Amino acid sequence: MQCKKALEEAKGDMEKALVILRKKSGELGAKKADRVFKAGTIAGYMHATGRVGAMVELLSESDFVSGSDEFKQLARDIAMHVAATNPKFLRKTDIQESDMKAAKEVFAEEVKGKPAAMQEKILEGKLAGYFGEMVLLDQPFVKNPETTIQSMIDAAMQKFGEKIDIGRFSRFAVLEK
Repeated sequence: MQCKKALEEAKGDMEKALVILRKKSGELGAKKADRVFKAGTIAGYMHATGRVGAMVELLSESDFVSGSDEFKQLARDIAMHVAATNPKFLRKTDIQESDMKAAKEVFAEEVKGKPAAMQEKILEGKLAGYFGEMVLLDQPFVKNPETTIQSMIDAAMQKFGEKIDIGRFSRFAVLEK
């Protein structure tokens, strides 16, 4: 029904309708922010080589949603993504001040030769790019780089009508000597 409304609002333009749906899924997620998680699932992914794997805890409000095959597939897809990309943080807010300070020191050296007026903007851009690759929710999904992990969760919230979030994740890899 929401697809039909979005198409009507976009006057039949599929691209505009997709933008409208994404916007509405973000708004829906914001409305559900104060709800409590009471259920969830843990999914794992093991790469075919057996040398890399990941586990993800995906949370929902009810057992009805967390028990569905689509929810479990979403959790498995996110686990596969974690195994492939090795993110360090779930959200930007999880980045420690010490990590930020260390990165600033490294990038400050790189921008020293640039004009003073541009140094701060260049530094901000380098930090955003560096940490953007490490934040799971901001990463483009490995199977479809046009969507981020956060937008996948937002779409699932819209589909299931419940608040959904990643509780935690872990990646394992065989250390090479």
